[in-house]
Amino acid sequence: MGFGDLKTPAGLKVLNDFLADKSYIEGWVASQADVAVFDAISSAPSADLCHALRWYNHIKSFQNQKGSLPGVKKSLGQYGPAGVEDKTPASGDSKDDDDDMDLFGSDDEEDAEAEKLKEERIAAYAAKKSKKPALIAKSSILLDVKPWDDETDMAKLEECVRSISMDGLLWGQSKLVPVGYGIKKLQIGCVVEDDKVGTDQLEEQITAFEDYVQSMDVAAFNKI
Repeated sequence: MGFGDLKTPAGLKVLNDFLADKSYIEGWVASQADVAVFDAISSAPSADLCHALRWYNHIKSFQNQKGSLPGVKKSLGQYGPAGVEDKTPASGDSKDDDDDMDLFGSDDEEDAEAEKLKEERIAAYAAKKSKKPALIAKSSILLDVKPWDDETDMAKLEECVRSISMDGLLWGQSKLVPVGYGIKKLQIGCVVEDDKVGTDQLEEQITAFEDYVQSMDVAAFNKI
């Protein structure tokens, strides 16, 4: 198992394909598996690797919660698709080590208190997931996603938008609407659970595909 060399475009392509139908490296929540792979990447994936870029931006938002993410870091060869060998070079011992410091810290920093905190958070998450509320508040949202110009690949733009996956988000129908001067915008609908997904989150993740997306607006918002 592995992703090849994650510091190369080929390795990031393997990661992108691996995440095409997944939100996380393992399981259904962010974990130390995501931290291990994130740490091995030198910089954010390019916009054409929309699945990898969506995952990278999401995991980056956890940098202040590194000690609370569940699981235990394993070697990169323990993650990824079968039949691919891990070839990502280990960090060197040069004077630049301080600059290459793991964004999420070292496993050695974990102690009994941190382990207890992780167990409490896991238990709290499991309890939350097990609840079955009588009514879940939902909203129907229509988004206008505008490209930079008439040469923007709108099929790729829509693929990037639909690659965004969050608990409580369901993408719906879409169409291209003429704006003027040969430019068309993507109009796409979605249904969200109000307690889990907000328009600010959607805008942040959609506009992260900056090679394709100029801006995003809410065209309609209706409670269900």
